[in-house]
Amino acid sequence: MNPSVIYKMAPKAAPGWAEELSVMMPLYDINTPTRESMFLAQCAHETSGFTKFVENLNYSAEGLMRTWPSRFPSRASTVDYARKPEKIANHVYANRLGNGNEASGDGWLYRGRGCIQLTGKRNYIRAGQSIGYPLERYPNDAAIPELGAKVACWLWALNGLNELADAGKFQMITRRINGGLIGEKDRELWLAKARNMLLLDYAGPRYV
Repeated sequence: MNPSVIYKMAPKAAPGWAEELSVMMPLYDINTPTRESMFLAQCAHETSGFTKFVENLNYSAEGLMRTWPSRFPSRASTVDYARKPEKIANHVYANRLGNGNEASGDGWLYRGRGCIQLTGKRNYIRAGQSIGYPLERYPNDAAIPELGAKVACWLWALNGLNELADAGKFQMITRRINGGLIGEKDRELWLAKARNMLLLDYAGPRYV
């Protein structure tokens, strides 16, 4: 995996991520054009082209009702939460993913970070154990390249996404990552870019 592929598909990518991902991807068997392109496409969507590595929860009332209709069924239910990211995180992630209740603050502390948005106290603990770093104590560090790249690859492998990539099931990969098909069109656009860049890369002298 050549870091230049990421910079070509996402020219505004933050420094360090392409290099770290290129090292970590093969260690988790993300090592074929199909696996690489699907992995990079999902990561690019989740990070707005490798530029944002912490979940944006600054939702309007409309955004809250659209994203979490069961939790915000009406405009009245959004009054105390709209445009208040910390309150939103503590509410929507309360008593889930190993988090405590809304008052615990776990929802905000363990909000999504990194390339595939590691979310929830339980997942921070598991990821930390896997990579040998106390992410539960230092959750912000999941958003730095040296650790975040490893966590993203670990999450990908843990969820069996290499196998889904081999089977061409990009939509199913999206569901495993997102829980639905939010951003499907953008993910498909990133997939086309990644495939194009990887096709050129694999055709180059390094692979002859």
